[in-house]
Amino acid sequence: MSKRTLSFRLICCFISGVLFLLSGGCAAEQRTQMQETQREEPRERRQETQREELEEEQQETQQEEQMDKTPEPKVTEVDWSAYFDGLNGAAVLYDPAASQYMLYNPELAQTRRSPCSTFKIISSMIALENEILVPEESTRKWSGEVFWNENWNQDIAFQEAFRVSCVWYFREIIDAMGPEMVQEGLELLKYGNCDISDWEGRLNTNNNNRAQTGFWIESSLAISPKEQVEVMERIFGKDSVCSEGTRHVLKEAMLVTEPERTAIPIYGKTGMGKMEGIMVDAWFTGFAESEEGNVYFCVYLGRTDDGNGSSAAAKEIAVRIVEDYCK
Repeated sequence: MSKRTLSFRLICCFISGVLFLLSGGCAAEQRTQMQETQREEPRERRQETQREELEEEQQETQQEEQMDKTPEPKVTEVDWSAYFDGLNGAAVLYDPAASQYMLYNPELAQTRRSPCSTFKIISSMIALENEILVPEESTRKWSGEVFWNENWNQDIAFQEAFRVSCVWYFREIIDAMGPEMVQEGLELLKYGNCDISDWEGRLNTNNNNRAQTGFWIESSLAISPKEQVEVMERIFGKDSVCSEGTRHVLKEAMLVTEPERTAIPIYGKTGMGKMEGIMVDAWFTGFAESEEGNVYFCVYLGRTDDGNGSSAAAKEIAVRIVEDYCK
């Protein structure tokens, strides 16, 4: 091999080595750049997440500050004794437009008692929100057991069950939801003492038939008339905790049409509880739609010596108070 050929080959090898080193360096540089880019992307995502969290915190702070600036509703004691005509009871009316609570018999108005069948509003709301109750498919089959109320002795759908206050129907709905779902719903609504510990209703001394009792009937759950009004506002107010669809279904069930149509739309539910055969709790709670907005109310009747207290009487008193107020 000539010296010239050897020199040429050496030069070629040298150039190849340089090119190899250069290409390796570029690849390494590219890998480094990719690694840095990969490190940058999580950093950017973290920074974006932090910005979003900061914005959410600022919004929450602004909302809290706005709430703090909103004055508490005025509480006024009123004399509605003429409506009660000697009956032992209390009444609460809340008008958000006037930012005012009106209380008759304030001590009793803030005393917790068993909600009885007014709880059907709450159990219906929770069941509707969780699709346990679907109005179009709500018919439940009657077991054949004969109950004291003839309207209960049949297969029955939601609207009719609500209207006739069918206890066995809502006992089944509540059992279908289960304690966890019901408890969550009560805590969301801040419903009285939120106590469903007597799920079966064994504390009820007036009835031991499971189909006709539960924690909401003279048992562990308790709520005051004022709290009833607050819960109605949480369901049907501008900042409702439930969907528009649920509110619509409830309004259809709660509309007062008997014995005759009221001067303004009034929605509500009665409730009554007994102990040893004697009426001890009677209710009518709900809301009315006035020109200025919703007005929320609750009338409660306790045990009365002459025995004239009833949920029908509570309903009549409530309708008169609300209609007179909204004139």
